Amino acid sequence: MAEVRDWDGSTYDRIAAPQTGWGREVLERLPLAGDELVLDAGCGSGRVTEMLLERLPRGRVIAVDASPSMVNAARERLGTLKGTPHEGAQARERVDVRVMDLEQLELEEPLDAILSTATFHWIPDHERLFARLHAALRPGGRLVAQCGGEGNVRRTREAAQEVGARQPFEPYMRGWDGPWNFSSAELAEQRLRAAGFKEARCWLHDVSVHPPEPREFLRTVNLGSHLLRLPEELREPFVDAVHEIVGEPYRIDYVRLNIEAVA
Repeated sequence: MAEVRDWDGSTYDRIAAPQTGWGREVLERLPLAGDELVLDAGCGSGRVTEMLLERLPRGRVIAVDASPSMVNAARERLGTLKGTPHEGAQARERVDVRVMDLEQLELEEPLDAILSTATFHWIPDHERLFARLHAALRPGGRLVAQCGGEGNVRRTREAAQEVGARQPFEPYMRGWDGPWNFSSAELAEQRLRAAGFKEARCWLHDVSVHPPEPREFLRTVNLGSHLLRLPEELREPFVDAVHEIVGEPYRIDYVRLNIEAVA
């Protein structure tokens, strides 16, 4: 079962422009007629969910995230969609936002599609994850997703490992390999087919990001799980030490794992 980290949903919503942009690109790959039932698997603060709803004028969305803070941020965003109060009420009736661990995913009715961005690499057991997603889809339903892949954020990971081996941080980081599961495309395809998907296609691509608030991005996105292992008084010094190694301007070398599969 995945370790549940309760993100700072409001801060993430402010700084997660790269993840939102990736979500838009992934959503463009998902064919929709507009009347489907779609799961947003790892909805975060709801920015991609909002775009998904626009593609489903006659459909519905179930948006789930393991973080209560993210779910609260998503509920706030989706409860204040642009437009008249009547239009906002209609939108709210079409989206159901829930706190849920994807490894434990169980829904009341079969899905037509699943969309996910920047989520699966936080889940340690991809075999179980893909099995739960497959079970939730109707036959012929589609999974379109993107997450961190093999080699993702290598420079930042190496900097965090270097700092974590120093005193006074080492006792808290000892024996911990980090929070991420960055899969190769080949292994992801194998796991998808083993979970029951009839078709599976995965590929990697590189993208560099220069976050406009580099230290806040480091603290909230890249190092949030590391900081939870540290006592309060060591958290800011840890961020400072990693920030010093990665330098300015802070460039994050992302490797994205793209997933398309049919149940």
